[in-house]
Amino acid sequence: MSVADAQYCEKVLRTHSRTFYLASLFLPTEKRRGALALYAFCRLADDFVDDATVPGTSLARVRERLAAHRRGLDAAYNGRPDSPVFREVARAAHRFGVPRAPLDELLDGVARDLDACRYASWGDLERYCEGVASSVGEMCTYVWGERDDTSIASAIAYARTLGTAMQLTNILRDVGEDARRGRCYLPEDELAAFGFTPDDVLAGRVLQQRARWNAFTHAQIDRARALYAAAAPGIALLSPDAQRCASACAAGYASILDAIVRHDYDNLTRRASVGWMGRAGVLARAWLGPLVPATAARGSRPTAPNAA
Repeated sequence: MSVADAQYCEKVLRTHSRTFYLASLFLPTEKRRGALALYAFCRLADDFVDDATVPGTSLARVRERLAAHRRGLDAAYNGRPDSPVFREVARAAHRFGVPRAPLDELLDGVARDLDACRYASWGDLERYCEGVASSVGEMCTYVWGERDDTSIASAIAYARTLGTAMQLTNILRDVGEDARRGRCYLPEDELAAFGFTPDDVLAGRVLQQRARWNAFTHAQIDRARALYAAAAPGIALLSPDAQRCASACAAGYASILDAIVRHDYDNLTRRASVGWMGRAGVLARAWLGPLVPATAARGSRPTAPNAA
């Protein structure tokens, strides 16, 4: 298990997630290396599925690549990893006791994108978010560790809620990008309540009814902020040397919601971005301020965290 393997995982992170990359700098070396390994595993799986939207790509080929990724996971947990990412995953699993279940949950979750991306209700979409993101919160909690007076199950429950909040934020940021890929990750019943259908989203027609679209998006942002608020108490349950990383992740993603509002809720033709100055501010607040995402308090009443 070489330094080169760790550097490979770090490159994946630096290329694909600036927020998590910067937040990970708060972690001690060993925990950072473990977190980067898990992120690289998740990122590659997500990239395989995104390839399915590239014209000319065989869906069968994408499914085979995902299956090969799962076989790589088999090898890692059986002590025979054969690639940089899986050698690092095996190392993290051994070092931090990361169970396999949330990694399999992630693979099952991203595989849902290969079928029709339609979600009848928030309950349906929430289950998708749990598969692709709450699973990440759970696996990261093993690396971050919990305080001596805290059970790992309690810390995981809050981390899974944070994962759902972050995934909903991604969905709201990427409505236009997903629509161009033929995907709509918005609750159909709630769209209908505002006079829209998923086809309206895919065709970009929602911006023709701007007041209604703004109101719909505002309601989804309120939901995301409530989830951040529900997850916030869990940061204090983590090991002290991981709390600032978790706080920076939460605050960094929550600030994307503010960017969507600044764009007047246009998440079809614009992609909300915090920018380097915004990220620097998030890092400074995580280092100097309270370990709670600043935007969470502006949402609706917090909901109870999901069960682990």
